Amino acid sequence: MPEQDARHDPSRPTARGGADGTAPRTAAERAAETEAERRRRRARFLRELAEARALRDRVQPRRAKAARLRHAMRMRTFRW
Repeated sequence: MPEQDARHDPSRPTARGGADGTAPRTAAERAAETEAERRRRRARFLRELAEARALRDRVQPRRAKAARLRHAMRMRTFRW
């Protein structure tokens, strides 16, 4: 995937400074970038997880139907 290939790209900026050799960023800038990267990684993971579940549901319709019925039963018996 193109997103995963960018992980080892030496032209990407690092925590010690940009790719063009600029001065190191402050701790707040590194933390903000780290948080943004974490959110991007999490969003990518959740997209891939949803895609994998959709694929599994398509190739195993009986199992998907049983899972839907079990989930519906849990929701009906759950007490608020």
